[in-house]
Order: sequence, then C-alpha cells, then structure tokens
Amino acid sequence: MLNRFMAIRAFSETLAAPLSPEDQTIQSMPDVSPTKWHLAHTTWFFETFALKPFVAGYRAFDPGYHYLFNSYYEAEGPRHPRPQRGLLSRPSVAEILAYRRHVTEAMAHALDRSETINTPLGPIVELGLHHEQQHQELLLMDIKHVLSINPLRPAYRTDLPVSDGKAPPLEFLPFEGGLVEVGHQGGGFAFDNESPRHRVWLEPFRLASRLSTCGEYAAFIEDGGYRRPEFWLSAGWATVQERDWQAPLYWQKRDGAWNVFTLGGLRAILVALAFGGVVLE
Repeated sequence: MLNRFMAIRAFSETLAAPLSPEDQTIQSMPDVSPTKWHLAHTTWFFETFALKPFVAGYRAFDPGYHYLFNSYYEAEGPRHPRPQRGLLSRPSVAEILAYRRHVTEAMAHALDRSETINTPLGPIVELGLHHEQQHQELLLMDIKHVLSINPLRPAYRTDLPVSDGKAPPLEFLPFEGGLVEVGHQGGGFAFDNESPRHRVWLEPFRLASRLSTCGEYAAFIEDGGYRRPEFWLSAGWATVQERDWQAPLYWQKRDGAWNVFTLGGLRAILVALAFGGVVLE
C-alpha cells in the first residue's frame, strides 16, 4: 500500500508538471476546477479522513485549508464556493506543493507499518487512492478546457502521439439480451454505486465493434447531422436548437477544414467519405 500510495501521489504531480503556475490557477467555467485545486483537494482528503482521525499528534499544515479545499463533504462543514475556485491566487502553487509534501510524508510514516492495512486506516487509504486517480482524470479534462479558450490554442504537451489515420472495419455485434446480472461481483475495491449486484432485463441489441472515428463523425456533420431532427431524441433536438450546436465541443472549422483541440494542441481531421475510418492526421 505504501508503494501504491507514493506512486499515485507522484503521478498527480507529474501530470501537473508541464503547466505553469498561471495555467494551474485558471478556472474556465464553474464545472472546471483549477489544477492546483485538484492537487490540494486530493491532499485535503488524506489529511481530513486519514491523518487527523487516525494519526496521534498530527498537526494540520494550515487550518484554513479545511475550508478552501473541501468539495462537497457536507459533514465537514462549510466550503469555498465551487464557481470561485479560480479566484484563489493564494495559496500559490508552491505552497500547495509544500502542503502535498507535508501530508505525503505524514501518510508515508503512517503506512510504513505492515499492520496498517488491517486497521480502519487501510480502507480509507484505498478509497483515497481511487479518489486521487479520479482527480487525475479530471485534472487533464479540466486543463484541456482551460487551454482551449486561449486563442493561441497552446498544447498541454507537444510530445503526445498522433493517430495514423487508420481504424478497423466497423461492425455491429448482436447480443441476445435477457436476464443478466450487473454490479460489483465482490473481491477488490468498488465504489458504493457499483453495489449491490442485481439482475436486470435487457432486450436484444447490437453494439458497435469499436468507437466512431472523428472522420466518421465529421461526415455526419457534413451530411447535415445538426440540421436533421430524425437523428435526435426530442430533448436532444431541443438542446441543439436552444444552444445552436453545430459540432462537438473542441471542434472548429479553419479554412473550410475540421480541426479538434486536444491535449496535444489543435489537430486536423480528415472527413471520411464513407465509414472507412479516416481519423486525425
């Protein structure tokens, strides 16, 4: 558990490393959190639920952080409003990294005992690690939106791989349906919304053998997909009209060609003339 803890904590900081302090402070909309908030909140989790109740003599890094970096834990008291996280120029990124070191070192000391996993602390740490991994995904999703609103379209990283433009043939695979079991089967970690395991009835259905490519979706757009109500359920069609959707988020046309903003920057899309799988250049 100690090795896993240290690796996951380090990976969060690796993900943030390509970003400047300015990058890490911006909140581009209420549903996006600044990078430094993710780094602090995941640290707050271990301080609040592991160190304070289970480690005798632990001293909080800064008592004010309990208010700043709570998210939705009502039992932990009031919290800073989510839409205003981007207004926090202080604490700085450097101070938050110091906060992480303080908590990580205290946790490492607590975990450096073989009996820890069999105490009440063990399940808390397990939950906290999965929680931090969720925020690693959110960190990338959120910084993508932050960078996308910059007219310069800066890349999060310039060394990310580019698709070779190929995809396997698209097939629709049949499934019989019937009475099936869904939910966690037991053994290993699961979130509470994955239990209890239960039975549901499924009608027969077909499922694509792979994801749609960007090229295939671009062909859908060019064929009037956002102007033809027969392709939408009523609520979806109403939203298309209300918000004047013309393409997915991060898609834009430049000089008549479709482009999509990615963590690797703005990349061109080749429109598939048929469903053959032409994707990113």
